[in-house]
Amino acid sequence: MLQSLLRTWLMGAAQRKMREAATQAAQQATQRSPADDDHSPPEPNSEAICHVGLVFALSIEAGGLIDRLSGVVSTEGAGFVAREGGLHGRRLVLIEAGVGAEQAAQATQALILGHRPSWVISAGFAGGLVDNLAQGDILMADQIIGTDDRRLDIDFKFAENAFSSTRHLHVGRLLTTDRVIAEPKEKRALGRRYGAMAVDMESLAVAEACRREKIRFLSIRVISDTVEHALPADIDYLIKKRTAAGRLGAAAGAIFRRPSSVKDMWQLKEDALVASERLATFVAGIVGQLR
Repeated sequence: MLQSLLRTWLMGAAQRKMREAATQAAQQATQRSPADDDHSPPEPNSEAICHVGLVFALSIEAGGLIDRLSGVVSTEGAGFVAREGGLHGRRLVLIEAGVGAEQAAQATQALILGHRPSWVISAGFAGGLVDNLAQGDILMADQIIGTDDRRLDIDFKFAENAFSSTRHLHVGRLLTTDRVIAEPKEKRALGRRYGAMAVDMESLAVAEACRREKIRFLSIRVISDTVEHALPADIDYLIKKRTAAGRLGAAAGAIFRRPSSVKDMWQLKEDALVASERLATFVAGIVGQLR
């Protein structure tokens, strides 16, 4: 009972902070000059509190898109970070939820209750499960499946020329698991078993929260590691740390146990920054298509 009361209190506090952030962003929008039309937030009397909400697991996934926002207001609550800002005349709220389904579901619920977005996008990195996905490719999921065979279809329609200039875009099934899939052998096996093109850890939870609340949903993932790419052995432990201090401690421990992991982690960071930029460019184009 105590845990339930605490969870309810934290969720309420998070919603209050997010509403305060929305008010501050609206006030900032009224002070912007007409020269900022391309990136300014919409008018504060817009019918929707926000047009698009995006749920990321990690800040490095969201970083490329955050850099494109204007008038950013950041808040923290219930274990996640929310950033609100304008892009192409629309108001966006980006949530850094933490890794895994439970965190993603809680953050999505708070996002919906606090802002009631017209759309929610589960965005971030994914691992490739098939040969024709290269690093940096984009996958838009038309179906999400869990390892327990739960399935959710995604119906989206865009203008015929919406993706004409987008290379390396794929549409297909996305698998959501409860852990990082690091080894090529297991990736291939999961791809065959579930008929999925890529794997992540959050999209199914975000999609189910949106379905319950009748909010339109998309999943957009950039491939950070291909089916042949073996991730560092310590990656699962590292990314699940919720704080910078925790991640630093985990990284230090990994380096102590395996000094060669310094090179692996540096390369992983470099790849992640490139992937985040690719994802941001594509998502920014998608936002302009959503109504």
